[in-house]
Amino acid sequence: MIATGGFKFVRMDFSWETTEISPETYNWSAYDDLTAQLRQRGLRAIYILDYTHAGYEPLVESRHAIEHTPEKHLASPRHPESIAAFARWAVAAAKHFRKQHIIWEIYNEPNGDFWKPKPDAAEYAALAVATAKAIRKAEPSATIIAPAMAAFDWKFLEPVLASGILEYIDGVSVHPYRNASKPPETAATGFKQMREMIDKYAPTSKRGKIPILTGEWGYASDLKSGVSVETQAAFAVRQQLFDLLSGVPLSIWYDWKNDGLDPNEREQNFGTVNNDLTPKPAYLALQTMTRELAGYKIERRIDDYGKKDFVLLLSKRHSSLKVAAWTLGEPHSVHLTANHRGANPEEIAVDLSPLPKYVDLKDAQAK
Repeated sequence: MIATGGFKFVRMDFSWETTEISPETYNWSAYDDLTAQLRQRGLRAIYILDYTHAGYEPLVESRHAIEHTPEKHLASPRHPESIAAFARWAVAAAKHFRKQHIIWEIYNEPNGDFWKPKPDAAEYAALAVATAKAIRKAEPSATIIAPAMAAFDWKFLEPVLASGILEYIDGVSVHPYRNASKPPETAATGFKQMREMIDKYAPTSKRGKIPILTGEWGYASDLKSGVSVETQAAFAVRQQLFDLLSGVPLSIWYDWKNDGLDPNEREQNFGTVNNDLTPKPAYLALQTMTRELAGYKIERRIDDYGKKDFVLLLSKRHSSLKVAAWTLGEPHSVHLTANHRGANPEEIAVDLSPLPKYVDLKDAQAK
C-alpha cells in the first residue's frame, strides 16, 4: 500500500540498544529483513540512529516524550565513552548497509523530551559531530542528515550548526509541526530563516548547497483538536507541493497509519490510513498527486493571483505542462491564459479549493 500510494521513502527508528547485543557485537537481522522488504517495493529507508543503551548510560530522572510526566529513563549518549560507542555502532551500521542507499539521521528531536534528562544543544552537538565525522571517514559516500529538530527552535539550532556539523552532513532536517489553524504554507518564514542560518555556518564550499529536509510533519485528524479528514488530505498534498516549491526536496508525512482507535486522541490520528489500513482521504489524495505529477518538477508559482492562491506550473520532459492549484481562502475560480501554437490565447477556468487540482495544459504554454 505504501508503494502503491506513490511514496518513495520510509523513515524508521534504527535502535542502538536492540542491535548492539554486547559490546561491539551487532545483530542487524531485523533491519536486514526490513531493508530487503522496502527495496523489493522500490522504497528507500531513512534510518534514525537512536536512542541510547543501558550498557553505556545510567537511568536518570526525566520526562515522558509524549505525556511529559516525570519518570526514570536512560540518559542519552552524553559522555565520552557513550558517544564513542554510539559512533562505533553507527559506523558499523553504515558499513553493513553500504550498498542499500540508506539515509542516516542522527537522533530524533534532541531539542525535545527525547533527549534525556533534558535537551542540551552542546551535548547533542558533541554526539552528532563525532558520529557524522566517524561515518564520513569510514564511508565517504554515505548520506547523513541531522538534527531532526522539533519545530523551528533557533536557540537550539544555532549552536548545533556552529559546532562544525555542516562539514560532515548532507542535509539539515526539521519537524515543522504547527497547530491546526496554521496550514503548511505558514512554514515559509521558518524555511527562510533556517536557510540563512545554515549558510551562515556552512563551510564556504557548501554554502547554498545544503538542503533542508522536513523529516517528520503532519496534522492529526482527531475530533478533539485536530483537522477534519478532508482538511488533513488537503494539507498532506500541500505539504509535499509547498515544500518542493520552497526548495525542500524531501518531505516525510507523519505518519503512515493511525496508531490507535480512539478518535479523540491526537497521537492516534496522524495516519494516512486507519489503524486497520483502510485508506483515509489523505492516502487517496497523495496517491492522486503522485499519479498525476510523477516525473514532473515545479517550474514556478504563477504570480497573477492573490496571496492565498497557489497556482504552480510544472514540467516534464517530452510531456505537456501541468498546473497544480489550490487556495488558502474560500473556494473560487481563476482563469489561466494558455497560448497554443498558431492559435489565439485560451482562457481556462480552474476551480480552486483547499484540495489541489491538476490541469493538463496539453500543447499550451501558460502565461
